[in-house]
Amino acid sequence: MSPKPSGSWQEAGQEAGQEAGQEAGQEAGPRSVAEAVAVQEELRPLVDLVGPGPAAPATVAGLDVAYAKSGDLLAAAVTVLDARTLAVVDSAVSVGRPAFGYVPGLFAFRELPALLAALDRLTTLPTLLVCDGHGLAHPRRFGLACHLGVVTGLPAIGVGKTPLVGEWVPPPAERGAWSPLRDGGDVVGRVLRTQAGVKPVFVSVGHRMSLANATAQVLALAPRYRLPETTRTADRLCRDALAAAV
Repeated sequence: MSPKPSGSWQEAGQEAGQEAGQEAGQEAGPRSVAEAVAVQEELRPLVDLVGPGPAAPATVAGLDVAYAKSGDLLAAAVTVLDARTLAVVDSAVSVGRPAFGYVPGLFAFRELPALLAALDRLTTLPTLLVCDGHGLAHPRRFGLACHLGVVTGLPAIGVGKTPLVGEWVPPPAERGAWSPLRDGGDVVGRVLRTQAGVKPVFVSVGHRMSLANATAQVLALAPRYRLPETTRTADRLCRDALAAAV
């Protein structure tokens, strides 16, 4: 397993947001919907949608966030799995308050600071980030997986339980079947059947990955259940952390 490099991803995220904000005429991070959208537009050209990314990653990280019923507290979790055995080899959590309001399409601004703080607490460098959310399959083609990938420089993909944008036809019933997710004439992801006869998941590129490779990685991470093990382990960890904090 590779050790995590020195330096703070949380600071890198703050710097990226501040630089983009300055380009958009802001002095600090986004304070409004308009400013947050401007940051997304500024950072979007930095996304690598070609990849192809690691075909055989050594470690894969799952990232998820749980919210208290009040909405004013969240727990972000990162679990690092051995990609071959799917055993958890490292994990970290960060509990705090949402950094931005509840606005569809801008969830990254609520969750990114806590997720980066959790990433900073890891001792193992993940080869690939798997976000519970979307990447390219986003109204402005810059979802959480894109944002995390650009800030960390790591390959990243998004796996959503439901679509945020796009039209699609159900893929065939067998495991591994998929159909394109289209939005405005663009293919923004794939609708992937990870288990025979169960609901599909919605896979999209975040950064430094091809869509074909992203699909293959998600399928490999979901040998028994609908959701990849990265999402399942991170979901349990963030829920446990939240329960301990409230």
